[in-house]
Amino acid sequence: MSAEVDFAPSGFSAAKPPPRPAGNIAAAALRFGSLIAFAAILIIFSLTAPYFLSIGNIGNVLGQSAISGVLAIGLTIVLIAGGSNVVTGGIDLSLAANMGLSAAVYASLTQLGYGDAMAVAAAILTGALIGTVNAIAVVYAGIVPLLATLAVMNVVAGLELVLTGNTVLPASTPFLSALSASDVFGIPVLAYVLLGYTAIITAIVQYTPLGLRLYAVGEFPDAARAAGLPLRRLLAGAFVASGVSGGIAGILSVSYLSGSTTGAGEMLLPVVVTALLGSVFSRRLVPTVTGTLLSALLVGFLVNGFQLLNISSTLVSGVQGVLILIVVSATTLLRRQEA
Repeated sequence: MSAEVDFAPSGFSAAKPPPRPAGNIAAAALRFGSLIAFAAILIIFSLTAPYFLSIGNIGNVLGQSAISGVLAIGLTIVLIAGGSNVVTGGIDLSLAANMGLSAAVYASLTQLGYGDAMAVAAAILTGALIGTVNAIAVVYAGIVPLLATLAVMNVVAGLELVLTGNTVLPASTPFLSALSASDVFGIPVLAYVLLGYTAIITAIVQYTPLGLRLYAVGEFPDAARAAGLPLRRLLAGAFVASGVSGGIAGILSVSYLSGSTTGAGEMLLPVVVTALLGSVFSRRLVPTVTGTLLSALLVGFLVNGFQLLNISSTLVSGVQGVLILIVVSATTLLRRQEA
């Protein structure tokens, strides 16, 4: 069963008044408009940029999108369980800093002579611990998620600076070399990692009872509470899962950059944009893992197309800002109409 269904917990009715025609038209325009915009971007760049739609370049976009995509998938889990209100609900601003510290931990351990298995476990554990701190602050201390994760972000960024001395820590191991390699078709291994991670999280979040409970908690918290669902435990688990995604992204970052990086904070805006834009690829305009993947590829193709045309990729930040403003405004208005 897909997670994109209307929830009707036992004892409660999911019946709603018929949606307004204007709301239906606006929702359809938002959903199909995003797909049309995606297709238009592909067509325009394929006509103007050489080799844009070649297998090698598509694989290159997937590989370049792997790190931000994994981070955005982690944020998507929090958005699903926490709800659409990014102030009082689902948001995790610590993800980029989480990735930076996890990468620094991985690189530090390899420099000390530890093997890949220990370094991988330590990086993922680092991410999970950061997610646990977020969960405690939000779920059990009752701090607003926006403020809690912002505070954790600054603490984690400071820890990274202490660990690295504000320098790049190089790292080179057989495992990292394998991750940064490409197959016989020129497609990076990171592309397969992104697709595989997406498939695994999609199977868990959108096609299992656990995933349905996460959606129920995020969309209908009162009904979920009355139905006996453990809201706090589920939301806490979502923050921990997000933290694990940060740890995994840290490993991918080390393989991509051959070491840690001091610029992890720059990833925050693209990650938030990717996760929030993902809802426009959903039938019900809710966050989905597959929608986040499409959103990551949309942003990735934009950056890649600009690079092939020798246009400053910094313009993408402006485009991302405009897109997120349009999407958030449109979805907010639609939900007000449906209420």
